[in-house]
Amino acid sequence: MATPPIRDDDARRAALAKATDARRARAELKNELKQRLITLAEVLDRADGDERVAKTKVLTVLEALPGVGKVKARRTMTAIGIAENRRIGGLGRVQRAKLLEAFD
Repeated sequence: MATPPIRDDDARRAALAKATDARRARAELKNELKQRLITLAEVLDRADGDERVAKTKVLTVLEALPGVGKVKARRTMTAIGIAENRRIGGLGRVQRAKLLEAFD
């Protein structure tokens, strides 16, 4: 079994700061969606330039939309052919278009 890489304290702190920043950005994104400050189309556009948005799971984003719960999000993703573990940045052009058609 491989051993994890050994990191010094500075590298560990930097990794923790990066992870905290990513969690904060995802929480802010979900909050903006819930409050209808941004749309799904804007989230998809942001993903092209923001790695933190691109690494957010599609299911998480859909569940943050007003009026969309866990069941509706999963059913729609299944109907479109998007795996539950797919991230926004990994969506194809057709999948993005079908999501917008379903939720925007």
